[in-house]
Amino acid sequence: MTAPSSGPGAWDFGAELRAVDAAQLRRRRRVIDAYEGVRLRIDGRDMLSFCSNDYLGLAQHPALVQAAQEAASRWGVGATASPVLCGHSRAHEQLEQELAAFVGLPRALYFYAGFPANAGLVPALVGRGDAVFSDALNHACLIDGARLSRADIQVYAHCDVDDLARRLQASAARRRLITTDAVFSMDGNLAPLPELLELAERFDALLLVDDAHGFGVLGPHGAGSAAAFGLRSPRLLYMATLGKAAGVAGAFVAGSADAVEFLMQRTRSYIFATAAPAMIAETLRASLRLIAEESWRRERLRELVRMVREHAHWPPSWRLGDSTTPVQPILLGSNQAALEAMRRLWDQGLWVPAIRPPTVPEGSARLRLSLSAAHATDDVRCLLRAIESWDH
Repeated sequence: MTAPSSGPGAWDFGAELRAVDAAQLRRRRRVIDAYEGVRLRIDGRDMLSFCSNDYLGLAQHPALVQAAQEAASRWGVGATASPVLCGHSRAHEQLEQELAAFVGLPRALYFYAGFPANAGLVPALVGRGDAVFSDALNHACLIDGARLSRADIQVYAHCDVDDLARRLQASAARRRLITTDAVFSMDGNLAPLPELLELAERFDALLLVDDAHGFGVLGPHGAGSAAAFGLRSPRLLYMATLGKAAGVAGAFVAGSADAVEFLMQRTRSYIFATAAPAMIAETLRASLRLIAEESWRRERLRELVRMVREHAHWPPSWRLGDSTTPVQPILLGSNQAALEAMRRLWDQGLWVPAIRPPTVPEGSARLRLSLSAAHATDDVRCLLRAIESWDH
């Protein structure tokens, strides 16, 4: 027998990490010591953050904290089992009913997190012999779900309805599933949802919409991107996460009663995972009430977006992406330029993250400016003045 090699062989993690560093792609975690809205304390230093997805500023709202505390006293802090065993409490049941009513669809199914929701939903819907039509800039969870499904994967050009139509027309797949972000997480632009739904109806397909960055922000009372367009169809499956604008955790999918029942029976990431604690479900119920009642939060967001969009003093080499949502990408191109811009803002007490491949395509590194209703107008002015003050 040949003795096993004592060297790293194919498992040279050090070499892999050196390659990551050479490409300026290493990610660094910051340890947060305290949260106070958009102000974070990091290593004893107070920072003004523009990197959170807490779009409505609800994550630390006293009503949500109180709901969580009261629910923990009643339910404890663990669900103890899968929802299909004993993990589905009365709190979960009420949350699902309220989520369905909130987005105007017959039924909803609550998941413990967004990534496993989409990674499980796509393989539940399609498999070998079927086809997934995926926008080129879809989130990783939709991409991974498509890969897990073993269906034929057709990647259509970003938001290109004509390209999608050609691919659907040419497909001989038994079942066709169109998947798209509603608000694209790194660009902030909206998918052409009405046109995508029309194609789904024309080509006997389903449309799965991931509205992680639109739920709570867009549509009447914050009901999301599909509601903003007034979309209703048995061909529509609407998914959204609840750890962003809702300020808590988890995700849900909503659609026809039969479709949601089918997904409950077939989605492995739902069946084989422990449910989220009931205290989370109760906290989300409180969040839904605030989202609906406090429209000033969405109005504040629109005001802040206008401030950024109308600012006239961007450096010549910077390009503001085409977004009307709280996600405002500032495209810089190279990894080095994005990291340098992030560092200079960091030195001034402002945290705007640099986003690099593979999160975004090669050559499109950027600052991802994320706005929140918790920001004051003076916070945004502070950021814009800091950028103006640079010697470009």
